[in-house]
Amino acid sequence: MEKQNAAAAAGALGVIVYNHSGTTPVRGGFSSPADGIIPSAGITLADGEALTAAAAKGEVSVRLELDQEHVKKTTRNVIAETRGGRSDRVVTVGAHLDSVPEGPGINDNGSGSAGLLEVALKLAEEGANKKGKGPANKVRFGWWSAEELGLLGSEHYVAQLSERQKKDIALYLNFDMIASPNPVQFVYDGDDSDRTGAGAGPAGSAEIEALINGFLDKKGKPHEGSDFDGRSDYGPFIANGIPAGGTFTGAEGIKTAEQAKRHGGTAGAPYDPNYHGAGDDLKNLDLKAFDTNLDVIAHAVGTYAESLRTLGRP
Repeated sequence: MEKQNAAAAAGALGVIVYNHSGTTPVRGGFSSPADGIIPSAGITLADGEALTAAAAKGEVSVRLELDQEHVKKTTRNVIAETRGGRSDRVVTVGAHLDSVPEGPGINDNGSGSAGLLEVALKLAEEGANKKGKGPANKVRFGWWSAEELGLLGSEHYVAQLSERQKKDIALYLNFDMIASPNPVQFVYDGDDSDRTGAGAGPAGSAEIEALINGFLDKKGKPHEGSDFDGRSDYGPFIANGIPAGGTFTGAEGIKTAEQAKRHGGTAGAPYDPNYHGAGDDLKNLDLKAFDTNLDVIAHAVGTYAESLRTLGRP
């Protein structure tokens, strides 16, 4: 939407957006039909580079034909939280529920959604075994809608919170694509130690990264950082100053030879060759990676549900 607004302000009659990675076209969306100011479309990286190369040689004429509709539709987030626990120290955990029309979305993001559900069920079971005694801090699970259309579900959720409710969220953990078939174990780079892309997350994000890294180290699992590039549902939380973290096993990016040596798998191939494609089905999962990330979710939720000391809070 920002690119469309900038193009419209510059006098453009339409806008074509292409991604800087991947083989699928850019998919955009608007928060409301009124936001569709000028005709807007997304194309693949290859098409975008070809168009850019042609434009570098001189004026290029482009015919833009769009078959679109701007209509208001209803979609829903699914929210569940523990009955007990301090409501001013909420541990929020999220994954998006939706997929793209081109594929079933089993890895993206059935894997993250299933991981959250498993941990939520175990947490409820543990509470039942303790005769209703809940965690010290309230735990809230969010399954976000319309992530693929531009983080619409999580953006709406955060936007409708009062300032007091935002302050009551101690941290946000995000799990999006945690069983990629050619995986690398990525941990969101809360302290910006990788010095790539966006900067560090809000205060507390570095400590979340350290907690997850420490757990993986004890398990003997290699890992590396992943930038807060705004492509998943941590974005609205970070924008409101809420510390965030989580894991990710890769999308359309290409695994390097060094990564293949450390993590296994195939160098020169995408982390998920079926990203946003018809092949993202039940065969498109690395269950060992999934199991590792289930343990990460359980460890992080279990730790923060009982104490925020590692975040520097009493």
